[in-house]
Amino acid sequence: QVQLVESGGGLVQPGGSLRLSCAASESIFSIYVLGWYRQAPGKQRELVATITGGGGSTNYADSVKGRFTISRDNAKNTVYLQMNSLKPEDTAVYYCNVRMTDRPDFNFWGQGTQVTVSS
Repeated sequence: QVQLVESGGGLVQPGGSLRLSCAASESIFSIYVLGWYRQAPGKQRELVATITGGGGSTNYADSVKGRFTISRDNAKNTVYLQMNSLKPEDTAVYYCNVRMTDRPDFNFWGQGTQVTVSS
């Protein structure tokens, strides 16, 4: 199974930036879909952004579009989330995910990293 380790979370003021990283235990194959999700206390986990392992096609939640950028470095087995113009409502635990379309058994999560946006 795939192991994922996240880093880069922390405390930042509104309008600031953070860069999250997720290191995978194995190569990112073209058939993989990689994503970032987040969960605030008392709320359900929600999708933030996804990127395909092959072509690099991306999708973003409307709430982060234009502010966040997802990317990956297949050679480093790493997916990133660059977060700019952060808002207090971005405060949550952020999780990375690797899955494979049509394979429910292939779906792995990182441990999560806390992002807090506050003055």
